[in-house]
Amino acid sequence: MINADPHELRKFSALAHRWWDPNAEFKPLHQLNPLRLEWINSYAQLNGKRILDIGCGGGILAESMAQLNAQVKGIDLASDALNAAELHRLESGVALDYEEISAEALAIREPGAYDVVTCMEMLEHVPDPSAIVTACAKLVKPGGWVFFSTLNRNLRSYLFAIIAAEYIARMLPRGTHDYARFIRPAELSAYVRAAGLRLHTFKGVSYAPISQRFTLSNDTRINYMLACRRKA
Repeated sequence: MINADPHELRKFSALAHRWWDPNAEFKPLHQLNPLRLEWINSYAQLNGKRILDIGCGGGILAESMAQLNAQVKGIDLASDALNAAELHRLESGVALDYEEISAEALAIREPGAYDVVTCMEMLEHVPDPSAIVTACAKLVKPGGWVFFSTLNRNLRSYLFAIIAAEYIARMLPRGTHDYARFIRPAELSAYVRAAGLRLHTFKGVSYAPISQRFTLSNDTRINYMLACRRKA
């Protein structure tokens, strides 16, 4: 059974043609991308590395990592989103690969093949996030880096990530997130340890509505990122 929600796949496929419009529904991803790219690169030094981006969608992060002279592969199960990623790759001329395949299936085919694995803004959209974490651990080389980002589950994240972002500010389409699937840092930590990864750093991501800028913080109550490594 594929670890994917058909409703989630349809939702993102329906917006695929808007993925690279910086002022459309994926504007927050465009605003966030420079911050998460710099954060990932500060640990993993992406230049020359073989990288896998799981849940790559339209390829915003994947392309930016490839532009740092990394060998990047992006995977997703939303066909239309991958088509948008492939079309933009042809337009931009950036060298990277895309494939429609699950992380679990790729982990069977290419275990320990990647220096770096990223899985950003994806775990909260699948039925079994722990299975994705396990696949990430299998895909990365011993000593390699794995990066996650997701949403915490508490009243504050519900108010800001759903009520404020989707209904008041309309930064995101309504229904983008399902609060029940948000993941607490303690839960993600348990998945990571069970998969044989070593926790390194949690970092919060804060958003300033007036300046429309994302910044790193120590506040993990809403958005947060996690850097971890596979044990050598």
